[in-house]
Amino acid sequence: MIEGTNVGFIGAGNMASALIRGMVKAPAAPASLWAFDIDRTKAETLAAEMGAHVAASIDQLVAECDVIFIAVKPKLVIEVIQDRPGVGPLWISIAAGITTTQIEEAFVGPARVVRSMPNTPALVGEGATGICAGAHLRSEDLALAEQLLHAVGKVVVVEESMMDAVTGLSGSGPAFVMMMVEALADGGVRAGLPRELAHRLATQTVVGSAMLIEKSGKHPAQLKDMVTSPGGTTITGVQVLEERGLRAALIEAVFAAAQRSHELSSK
Repeated sequence: MIEGTNVGFIGAGNMASALIRGMVKAPAAPASLWAFDIDRTKAETLAAEMGAHVAASIDQLVAECDVIFIAVKPKLVIEVIQDRPGVGPLWISIAAGITTTQIEEAFVGPARVVRSMPNTPALVGEGATGICAGAHLRSEDLALAEQLLHAVGKVVVVEESMMDAVTGLSGSGPAFVMMMVEALADGGVRAGLPRELAHRLATQTVVGSAMLIEKSGKHPAQLKDMVTSPGGTTITGVQVLEERGLRAALIEAVFAAAQRSHELSSK
């Protein structure tokens, strides 16, 4: 489905770069890739690295592309599409908190819109992306969006009412995991490990644990119980985490991030 499809990006930042890299490596790569950024040097650098084309304007993207990713900051989304004709390419937004309705209403006439929320692990092809359909979407449009985003990781299709929760969990979640890795490494240093070794062990521990959850099919609680021997080291550490409220803090962090996503759509 991707073959023969021209894909463009408004914005040439980290996420656009990750998506382009993934699409270039995909088994069925788009026919051509285009990038536009207000900072032309940024677009030219990305295009030169990935073999993409640089668009002189958004109008050129619309003329050349079948699919256009809106990869700008949330506060700029409406500005870059305001009063453009709705007819034309499939539009895929990756901006947090901006609803399909808000995007559709910025166009003149019906526009085919997908809202998506990729996350930063897309930079290494291990992203988790939630997508939902706008009011005027065709079934094949959603399948195409899913296929394009699958190039940088796993994709789930959800109702739009769930997108703020997706943003709070997988959109913001990598930052919470990074903090956990940093803290684990600090704990290793406190216990006597050299910094670089502690960092490597903490990173691999999180990577391996995530893979174990995915490949075993077991609930995380079951896997946790496998390493918490009676009176052992792990249960002693688990007790400290429970006393300090790690579980509650993570729940509240995801919920707060989801609430902030909702607030962004209300502005």
